[in-house]
This record gives sequence, C-alpha cells and structure tokens, in this order.
Amino acid sequence: MTQRYGAPRPWRRTAGIATAVALALVGGLFLAWAAWSYATPAAQSELVGFTVTDQHEVVADVQVELGDEASDVQCVLRALAEDKVTVGEAVFIPGGSGRMSVPIRTEREATAVEKVGCTAEGQQRPR
Repeated sequence: MTQRYGAPRPWRRTAGIATAVALALVGGLFLAWAAWSYATPAAQSELVGFTVTDQHEVVADVQVELGDEASDVQCVLRALAEDKVTVGEAVFIPGGSGRMSVPIRTEREATAVEKVGCTAEGQQRPR
C-alpha cells in the first residue's frame, strides 16, 4: 500500500493527535465547569412540612440556604388539592438562611404542598 500511494506525512498524524487532545481538554474543562456551577446553587430550599390551618389556608415550613453571593432571591410554594389541582401559590423573598413558616392562601382545602424552589440572580433553575 505504501509503495502504491506513498507513506503518510508524519506531521499529519501529530497534528491530528494534538487536535484531538486539545478538543478533549476543552470538553473536559467545560464539563467540570458545568458540574461545579450546577452543584453549588446560590439559593436552595427544602420543604420540611406543612399544616392545614383551615379550608382556605395552609402553612408550609421551609428550610432555605443562601450562598454568600445570593441576590434577588425569590422562592415559590404551591398548594395542591386532593385531585392534584393547584389551589394556591405563595411567592416569598427569604430574609436569609434558616427555617421559616410561609402561609399560603387557597381557594379550597389543600391536601399537599409542593416546593417549586428558590431562584437567585444568575440561577434560572429553581432549587
């Protein structure tokens, strides 16, 4: 084969390997950055529990953790009826990290509360 077509030039193989290594390095760095940025959100919350106080209100207990650089933080909770229809929603701005009780007004009796999550500036996905 080499006699018929000639030997490949040695710089082509070296250039191909160098290009593949550079692309793999850039891809690995991007993957590491994406994993780090999604693993350390500026704001996150956890629904601890809830209490149905009457037919038109439920109080949710939420644990909120804010990072040092968290700004414009907004959290959302949803109250659901027995048939899984949303009957109330509360949007609140936490004053800081810690546990807090959030009242949710409902149009009829709620049987469950869903934590949509908290967002901060630069964090579009609620956590």
